[in-house]
Amino acid sequence: MSQPDTHKAHRAPNAGPGARAQRLAEILRVDHAGELGAVYIYRGQRAVFEGRKTKIAGQLEHMEAQEAVHLAAFDRLLTERHVRPTLMTPLWRAAGFALGAGTALLGEKAAHACTEAVETVIEEHYAGQIAELNEREPELAAKLSQFRDDELEHRDEALASGAKEAPAYPLLASTIQGMCRLAIKISEKL
Repeated sequence: MSQPDTHKAHRAPNAGPGARAQRLAEILRVDHAGELGAVYIYRGQRAVFEGRKTKIAGQLEHMEAQEAVHLAAFDRLLTERHVRPTLMTPLWRAAGFALGAGTALLGEKAAHACTEAVETVIEEHYAGQIAELNEREPELAAKLSQFRDDELEHRDEALASGAKEAPAYPLLASTIQGMCRLAIKISEKL
């Protein structure tokens, strides 16, 4: 009687032919969606704070500019690798803007709490992808590392600006993080 092949039982569900290409497409699609969402979050926040001569206006402008660079890089990667963007793009634009404007309407601390919550999830997400891609796609992993460092800068700036002092911070942050994690799962597949 032969022993069961335990390697088959633990094989990843996407381990067949084309699995690497499919996984790379998921990574690029979700990262593009995330950067798109980030640009629209900052646009929503900036719309509320527009015209104010406050520190946050400059911070948001700087962060949006960095996210726009990331988004442009993913636009190029999607084209080069023949990967379609998520079907959720129109919804993510609207949801990002609404989240940004909504948190900004709650005040500067809430806007910073939004940034901190989003960037915390994105940093974790990028870290996992970097570890996954480091050997087989070192150039892409290096690009993701650079983007992750920008996201960490945004998170740290938000924390230094009082993100955790926002009204109902634990609820606000956990809700936003949950929404981000759900958007990641949806964007990978759709």
